[in-house]
Parts: sequence; C-alpha cells; structure tokens
Amino acid sequence: MTRNDVLVVAAGRGQRFGGPNPKQYSILNGEFLIRRTLRAFTSHPEISKVLVSIHPDDEEIFNKATRGLKILSVSGGATRQESVLKGLEAMAEDPPDRVLIHDGARPMVTARLINSVITGLTKEDGILPVIPIVETLKNVEDGRVGSTVLRNSVFLAQTPQGFRYSTILDAHRKYAGENLTDDAAVMERAGSPVITIPGDKANIKVTIMEDLAYLRKTLSETRAGIGYDVHKFGPGDHVILCGIKVAHSHGLIGNSDADVALHAATDAILGAIGAGDIGHHFPPNDAKWSRISSKHFLRHAHDLLSQSGGSLVNLDITIVCERPKIGVHRDSMVRSIANILNLDASRISVKATTTEGLGFTGREEGIAAQAIATVRV
Repeated sequence: MTRNDVLVVAAGRGQRFGGPNPKQYSILNGEFLIRRTLRAFTSHPEISKVLVSIHPDDEEIFNKATRGLKILSVSGGATRQESVLKGLEAMAEDPPDRVLIHDGARPMVTARLINSVITGLTKEDGILPVIPIVETLKNVEDGRVGSTVLRNSVFLAQTPQGFRYSTILDAHRKYAGENLTDDAAVMERAGSPVITIPGDKANIKVTIMEDLAYLRKTLSETRAGIGYDVHKFGPGDHVILCGIKVAHSHGLIGNSDADVALHAATDAILGAIGAGDIGHHFPPNDAKWSRISSKHFLRHAHDLLSQSGGSLVNLDITIVCERPKIGVHRDSMVRSIANILNLDASRISVKATTTEGLGFTGREEGIAAQAIATVRV
C-alpha cells in the first residue's frame, strides 16, 4: 500500500510578523496556530506520519502547542531549504512513498486540498497547488512603474506541495545551500517536472500580524449567554438599576449596590465566553465587594470578552417588577450601560415588564432581571 507522510516546516523566526512569539505559535481561535495546521494532517485518513521541523529554541512551546497529537519533530536549519532537507533525511530510516511538504503557518489547509495533492501524485512526481492572480501586476523600480506583467502565466504558489519521496530527497541533497524558497523550486532546479493543481484562496500563509487578524475575523463565531438575577426589597429610598439611581419606597438588599440588572448582564457576558458566573469572580462573602458599584462587575466581564479577542454585538436586558416604573428611565439606563462599556447605545436594549401581580415580583417583594448577551468571538 502506498504511504503518504507529511513534513511541516515550522523552524522560522517570522521576522516580519512582529509578535512576541514566532507566528506559528500565535493564538488563533483559542488554540496555537500550528496546532490547527497539524490537526488537518493528523486527522486525515490518507496520512500515515507527520514530522515537524522546528527551531531548537522552540522545543518547550512546541511541546505545549502539540500536546496529545501523534507527531514527531526534528531540529530545523537556518533556512527553509535546510530545514526541509533535515526533515527529509530524518524520514530516510523509514521512508514513505510520497511526502507532502507544508508551511506551519498555513492553518487553513483543507482535507479537499490534501486529497487533490495525493491524487495528483498517483501520476506525477511533483504537485504544486497554485492560485491565479486577478490583480494587475507591475514592475516597479524606485517607486516608478516600469512595465506591466502579463498575469496569464503568473500564479501564486501554495503548500502542501507533494512529491515522490526519493525524487525530492535527491533534489534537496544535490542543490543544498542554494536558498531556494520552496520545494517546487528545488525540483525545477533539478530539472524534474512539477504539475500544478488548483489551490485554495482560503489557504493563506500568515506572514504579518494583519494576516492573523484576517484569519481571526474569518473564523469568528457568534455566541449567546443568558443571565438572571433577583434581589429582594429592604429599607431605603431608592434602587440602583443599570447604574441609575431610581427613587422608590424601598431599597434592594444584596452584595455591592444590588443592581439586579447589571448583575444579570454581567452573568450573560460571562456565560457567552464560558467564564463562569459573577459569584466566581466576585464572591458574595468577600467584604471588599460589599459596597462596590456593579458597574465594576460589568466592566470586568466585558474586559474578559475583549481580552479573548471578542466583542459585544448586543445586550438585551429585561427588568421584571411592579414598581418602580421603568419606562421613564429607559433611555437613561441605555446610555448608562453604553457609557460603562464604551459602546454605541444602539447595541443596548433595556425593557421592563410585570408579572400581572403574580409571584414575588407581583407581590412587590423584590425585582428580577434577565439578560441575553450576543457576542462575536
């Protein structure tokens, strides 16, 4: 049976990327970018083994990023070409029939593209996925346009590039040190044919920080969280709702300022990002929260959402009580929450209803509130 192995090249430093770690170890949609890349191959039924060429200094973070995946690693070299050769040499003890060579910073590779490369190798020694160029190309020197490049014969090269293992190994050995930028170029240098197949526009290579931002936006998803809270009436001459002081014959009893609406809103945002509830972050038995404004709780939940790369799409709050009347304060409440979260008021909704005299709210024993937060993460 024909065996297909994969060599993933991930030893680069990514100087153009500019992040605190090499680009392959940046976080994409909650996981290491390189882990997403590798999962595409480890989960593919036609792939037998996956070997990764890594920088010697990255061993610790690589092990963290790939925990639980069935892969092997080898130390890479100073250039991409050298890293590939080291990886191919490491395969020589148990050589595959074919090898797919892929950039570690291309996390959007699909099973369909992998299948196309493997299918192409049933007839050819080298397969290269390419994307046609749709923009007009110009030769430019010192800021001045020199000429227009005919684009009908120019394509963007992608990975994975597939090869007969023995053919690509021989080519890399023969032309080692020439600093060729991809493996198809090594095959070209050796005079071996490389056949193109359609690539995938989504299969971009992360090179600069803007590429990562684009992928994060592409992979974003919408979630919803629900919050519910109740506080009973006690002595006082006002209640705090949505950060607004509302005159009333009673106050609300509870930790902090007992702002039942903001408590529900806080739980809704926390729920949408799987971050527990308000009591987890602000234990009610901790005295330091006893007099704090509930605005602090809501800002904290929103900060956690922002830190995870998410944003609040909409916050919808319903206050349930017989009294005080909420309608006259609704606009002020919306503006209050918008100011707390530094958002446009169009993303905030505050509504009110009664229970027609039924239940504890109907008996005017307290106030309830529920909230739904829609977030994009």
